[in-house]
Amino acid sequence: MAGYLTTHVLDTARGCPADGLRIALFRLDGEARAKLAEMTTNADGRTDAPILPKDQFATGTYELVFHCGDYLTRAGVAPESPRFLDVVPLRFGMSEAAHYHVPLLLSPFGYSTYRGS
Repeated sequence: MAGYLTTHVLDTARGCPADGLRIALFRLDGEARAKLAEMTTNADGRTDAPILPKDQFATGTYELVFHCGDYLTRAGVAPESPRFLDVVPLRFGMSEAAHYHVPLLLSPFGYSTYRGS
């Protein structure tokens, strides 16, 4: 089985998928950080394709960066100055060739994540 990475974002405050949220993927090697992909979520809160497809998969340490502030502003959440949640980085490891699904459950003042299926 070849590995790959998917993600999606759910707006738990509004009870809907987070449409139009920009996500960037980085591979980390010590302190070095290389950008591999950048995508925007669709109406289902998912990217249209795996953010790290099978042909680019490698084990290692990665970081998904969710640009939540812009999404929250478009969703009508009044911005504080500075916004409590703006850019949310999630750093995680992938140790085997498998499907990794790393979702973000988002509200204006909190978030959670897990390894999904």
